[in-house]
Amino acid sequence: MPFQSETSLSDSLRSASRRNFYEQHQRLAVLMILIVFLSPFIGLYVTGLSGTVLGMLFSVAAYYLTPYAWHKLVA
Repeated sequence: MPFQSETSLSDSLRSASRRNFYEQHQRLAVLMILIVFLSPFIGLYVTGLSGTVLGMLFSVAAYYLTPYAWHKLVA
């Protein structure tokens, strides 16, 4: 199931759709892995515990919203 260019936000939140997107864009998947794992530590280093929480929220939002944003920017 290829990732459609006319993808809605709710479609991009489905796990099968996200998995297909990251399988097709492997370099972006590696970048997202780095963002998901490193942003809480960067937040901890910069601002302490509150930065860790913000880093975690940012990483989760980025993981879920990147397929939708990518297709809005590229298409």
